[in-house]
Amino acid sequence: MKTATQQLTHLASTELAAGDLAVGKLDSYISQQSSELCAVAVRALVRMYDPATRTFCHCIRRGEQGDRTEGTSVRYAATVLIGLAEHPDSLAREVLHGQDSSDLCASLIAGLCEQSELGEVALTLWAARAMNHPDAPKALEVLRRVKPQACDAPTVEIAWSLSALVADEREVARDDDLARLITDRLLRSFNDETSLFSHIPFDGNASSMRSHVACFADLVYPIQALSFYHQYDGDSDALAAATRCAQRMCDGQGALGQWWWHHDVRNGQCIEAYPVYSVHQDSMAPMALLALRKAAGVCHADAIARGLRWLENSPEIDGSLFDKDADLIWRKVARREPGKLVRGLQATASKVHPSLRVPAANTIFPPTYIDYETRPYHMGWILYAWSDRLASAPNMS
Repeated sequence: MKTATQQLTHLASTELAAGDLAVGKLDSYISQQSSELCAVAVRALVRMYDPATRTFCHCIRRGEQGDRTEGTSVRYAATVLIGLAEHPDSLAREVLHGQDSSDLCASLIAGLCEQSELGEVALTLWAARAMNHPDAPKALEVLRRVKPQACDAPTVEIAWSLSALVADEREVARDDDLARLITDRLLRSFNDETSLFSHIPFDGNASSMRSHVACFADLVYPIQALSFYHQYDGDSDALAAATRCAQRMCDGQGALGQWWWHHDVRNGQCIEAYPVYSVHQDSMAPMALLALRKAAGVCHADAIARGLRWLENSPEIDGSLFDKDADLIWRKVARREPGKLVRGLQATASKVHPSLRVPAANTIFPPTYIDYETRPYHMGWILYAWSDRLASAPNMS
């Protein structure tokens, strides 16, 4: 008998290639795959949390001494809480070694100030509202002071700010006027010709050599936030932008399911494909596309399935970033290059002319490198993206 993964691979290579998509049947295969992802996410998060300091690490990294935790991250802790908020308290206590997620959220809120990065503030407020936390109004006040509708910040963090306010319709810490202003700013950063969002809002200060470059996250988080806003407010312009960007994103997906990294806002073309990140494949793309499906009924299950199939079997590395032996999902497949050389060269070349690219990049710098690192926010987004699948996940503990 074929495993769920083998069945999903077979389905994606036959029905999807033929364009004969049976959504209900495909969803059942996706459900089986996502259940396994949720199970490994929970087990990884248990390893990533330190109950003594009440912190999540920045990452687990493989080294000569084995797989070890490094650093801490407030931002990642908030993302984990967003994911856990979708599930019973018992799951949060399992991840937090018996501790209360409400206490961790209170600690994150207490640490916010006007000097906090917008991303930290937005994600913390999102977590607080999702948990219906009594201190959520304090996080909202910090967000207001940071001014996401006008401050110098990347599109991703502005989108998080909108999601923080409208991801659900809870009465706690609402600010409809601020949500409207943030939505307007996101929509002004939407290129109507290419259906892409800029990396830095058009009213922001983008560096001259990469002002035309948008990364994959610049597509995902606005799609998600604007889908939420349509459900919250019924805004048709928000839904139209989310729908068009999602279609463009799916049209540009790699032939084998890869979600490519850098895109040219001016013409919509891919500037540089690698790295391909596992978090894009198994959670970020799905959660944006599933938010859109809930808002508009637009289904991209075929693209989600292709992304999951690539994660299970990545031809670039002749294997998978889903490491069953380590019980972890590694961060990305990247080029064997010094630093971010190819990305920088491609951005510079395409700035000179949209059609220019560095020749023979795949030959000189092949995308065969595995980044043996994994981060808590990835696991948090898995739990968020697939929250309705977790109940059927096998071997959770």
